[in-house]
Amino acid sequence: MRLVLLGPPGAGKGTQASNIVEKYGIPHISTGDIFRANIKEGTALGQEAKSYMDKGLLVPDALVVSIVKDRLLKDDCKQGFLLDGFPRTVNQAEALDSELEKMGINLDRVINIDADADILIERAVGRRICKECGATYHIKFNPPKVEGICDKDNGVLYQRDDDVEETVSTRIRVYMEQTQPLIEYYNQRGLLLNVDGTQAIDAVFTVISEELDK
Repeated sequence: MRLVLLGPPGAGKGTQASNIVEKYGIPHISTGDIFRANIKEGTALGQEAKSYMDKGLLVPDALVVSIVKDRLLKDDCKQGFLLDGFPRTVNQAEALDSELEKMGINLDRVINIDADADILIERAVGRRICKECGATYHIKFNPPKVEGICDKDNGVLYQRDDDVEETVSTRIRVYMEQTQPLIEYYNQRGLLLNVDGTQAIDAVFTVISEELDK
């Protein structure tokens, strides 16, 4: 099972990624994690990526693709993988297709967890996190028993600095602008699976797993 997972900030991508890798026994491959691992291990690819990141520059597509390809060649990816956070653009998708073709494999599905911007903003702005254990709550959808206090350890709940409406709106807008052509790219290839991310978590996963099991 070779998959790509797409979805705007707040769509519940992380939760569904965990569900997918657990059910299908495939590695969850995040470009952020790959970068950090390569930089920590001091690989040539990691050092090159770090040289851009230290200057506040975007890592060039060619280098990102090289790092992803290197990861996909690992033994744990022989039975499949879930790519999360890559590709982000059509150029990256075309480069990925080219590399996969050289490896003699193809993507099976591209899962796009979709949700209206207004709902995503409401989810993010209402999110609260425990300072002690990291448990996540929502003032409307999943409130703690005592306002501002974690149910598990009585830790203080806080709002992340980037969970304010203006910042969230910008993140979502940038994502939509950047990713819409990518969604169309995969749709034209018959790989796209659109899933309504406004449903309950279990319902979203039921739709995904039923489609993947066909």
